[in-house]
Amino acid sequence: MHYGTSRGQAGSSFDGAAARRLREGLGLSAEDVAYGMRAAYGTGADARTVAAWETGAAAPDERHLAALAGALWCSAADLMGSPGTLREYRLARGVSLTDVAREIGMSPENYAAVEESGRWPGNARQAEALGAVLRLPVPALIEFTGRDEELARLLRKAAATRWQAYTDPVCALVPLPREYVADGLRALHAAYHSTTAASLGWGQPASASSRDAGRAFMDEILARFWQAMEG
Repeated sequence: MHYGTSRGQAGSSFDGAAARRLREGLGLSAEDVAYGMRAAYGTGADARTVAAWETGAAAPDERHLAALAGALWCSAADLMGSPGTLREYRLARGVSLTDVAREIGMSPENYAAVEESGRWPGNARQAEALGAVLRLPVPALIEFTGRDEELARLLRKAAATRWQAYTDPVCALVPLPREYVADGLRALHAAYHSTTAASLGWGQPASASSRDAGRAFMDEILARFWQAMEG
């Protein structure tokens, strides 16, 4: 499993428009913000840099993001949209790399490699701790800890065959109450069979259209499962 990182920057989820709205709401100029960052945090940002962040021409690195949030009297999360990488979740939560590493029982060097490479070497306990310290949504936790492919494999079997047989294996991967998982599997199974049956005439054998509908459903199996869980 791999997921992208924005090396040296806050990442693609940095919201320059939000930074501008916050600055204007405080009645500050870009120079005022840059001065506040220099005075309180010792950064080298100037007004042109702040303007570039606001227009999306550039994004602040981790140190500048923390300073910008401080100058705008907000949290780092207020300056970011939906995080798309493990690093972006960490920045949005305002947690240092060292703190995450300590909480999950991993060396800072090893955890930095996880953010850089997208490869998760940890165990189940460390994955649980990672989800807790970064308050990760369950789908993101599954993806970032490399369990999405195994989950998709189980879900395809559950959708196509007897879903009850896969409740325990899925529960072993998905840290949610068993009854929620069972409800999600039941709904997933019903949706799959409804999708394939909709393209068939009464009493007809499987057609090309029903097979295509089934394949399309299976290709989106993870998204379908999370939707079923929400339902």
